[in-house]
Amino acid sequence: MKSLYPLKFDPIFQYRIWGGRNLENLISKPLPEKELIGEAWILSDRKDFSNKILEGKLKGQTLTEVLKSHQSEIMGKFADQFDSFPLLLKFLDCHELLSVQVHPSDDQKDFIPEGDTGKTEAWIVLDTFENSQIFAGLKKGTTKEKLAQSIQENKVSDYLHSFIPKIGDALYIPSGSVHTLGGALVFEVQENSDVTFRLYDWDRNDAKTGKPRELQVEKALETIDFTQTELSPVQPIPDAKDTEILFDNSHFKVWRIQTKSQQKVGFENQPTILVCLDGKGEIEFKSEKFGLKKGEVMLLPAELGKLKFNSFNECTYLQIAISSK
Repeated sequence: MKSLYPLKFDPIFQYRIWGGRNLENLISKPLPEKELIGEAWILSDRKDFSNKILEGKLKGQTLTEVLKSHQSEIMGKFADQFDSFPLLLKFLDCHELLSVQVHPSDDQKDFIPEGDTGKTEAWIVLDTFENSQIFAGLKKGTTKEKLAQSIQENKVSDYLHSFIPKIGDALYIPSGSVHTLGGALVFEVQENSDVTFRLYDWDRNDAKTGKPRELQVEKALETIDFTQTELSPVQPIPDAKDTEILFDNSHFKVWRIQTKSQQKVGFENQPTILVCLDGKGEIEFKSEKFGLKKGEVMLLPAELGKLKFNSFNECTYLQIAISSK
């Protein structure tokens, strides 16, 4: 008998100086009062922040705790490959511009704390505002020397490729890419890492401390991949009915499904994550119904295999899988 069931999680809100209050329109859980909330971590298996299960016999346990007790049932064929769940999922309210930043790659081990990884990530734009802008990748011809000088002259943006995002845009950001964004609500999937090197922070102070945030300019310059230039939204690849592939790389694969009909979700012997972006639906499992609505995430343990997802009217959701090493 299968001992697990579809798992839903309580989001973890994070204060950020660039955040706002727009996550109130996406997530039903109330935001902390009068706080600038930039991130909602919706699936995290980190020592400092691990999401709690919302329903069922495992309610109140964290993802970290459940993985320790049900490693093979949840991870399936990946049970021996990862010490923690390898992906971290977030919603971001980028009310103002994030710092100009870069993340190291997995093989730049001198720049990664023990137990962490590099950080490749991807964004899906859920909403945009008047000041929407994405900076992704360097302009062609940018060198380390030119970029370093631009920091001294407060002209970093002159060397960054930028565009105005549209709702639905999907952007792949490999490790080593210089990037930032503002004026947008986005979904983010990334390696389970929190290693960020700030190159520039727009000469602003943190309202909580009254001081500028720390920069890591030398580490940032050393980890930048200067071949990553002029990143643009991906072209979705049509897959099955009502389904398109947005990202397919060595860390994760992401499908976007927009449908009014029943769909098969999940895979044999590997975990699957569902994230509802609009509308609602439900999973059928063991004659029970497990609802999923806008702003919610659900982890399907590997032992559950393939399941039926019934959409109510029209529902847009993501299906996310771990890529094999």
